[in-house]
Amino acid sequence: MTRGRAARLVLPALCLIGAVGFGALGFWQVERLRWKLDLIERVEVNLRQAPVPAASVSPLPQLEYRPVWTSGTFLHDRATLVQALTERGAGYWVMTPLQTDAGLILINRGFVPEGRRNGASWPDGKVRVEGLLRLSEPQGRFLRANRPDKGLWYSRDVPAIARARDLGPVRPFFIDAGATPNSGGLPIGGLTIVRFRNAHLIYALVWFGLAGLSILGLWLTVQPARVNWSI
Repeated sequence: MTRGRAARLVLPALCLIGAVGFGALGFWQVERLRWKLDLIERVEVNLRQAPVPAASVSPLPQLEYRPVWTSGTFLHDRATLVQALTERGAGYWVMTPLQTDAGLILINRGFVPEGRRNGASWPDGKVRVEGLLRLSEPQGRFLRANRPDKGLWYSRDVPAIARARDLGPVRPFFIDAGATPNSGGLPIGGLTIVRFRNAHLIYALVWFGLAGLSILGLWLTVQPARVNWSI
């Protein structure tokens, strides 16, 4: 096979592969769009519900951001600080286990600024907590894995925190506490951001556009050569 003939075969093959691949990515983004719209609708419905006892929630994936309440006693000596970046700047989430009648539940009591990591209040006795049910955030953030051995936490990974703090069995979720002020002003609750980026339609249009260009390239490469000899 001559080099020229090989080139004439390679270009159409690349265009065909591109059309199929880009088209598949486009359909994948359409599926992601449907998933994201369902997620947004489900969360909006959950947020409008009245608080329910945290011990009764199930199944968890469908109840994220559902208002819940619970009561118990904080185990302040087992609290964990998780690095956070909020509208109030850099600092930490104060993750404290709450001993309830239904077992231990991790509570994100709220935010403390970078320079005041030891400034959170420590309420004694039985307390009532209202907030939003959140799912565990495994492993860490992008490019920043949790380092339990060094006490460095970048995500609210419930099972990992429970192991590191020797908590034993805990409920497989945590609660973002609401905006009820704490004594002394810290930690600051009610900072949960419920907003989902949804650019899947744009991505789908881009992939389908590239698939269309690949099809056009395929059509051009298989056309017989036309030479215009006129001057």
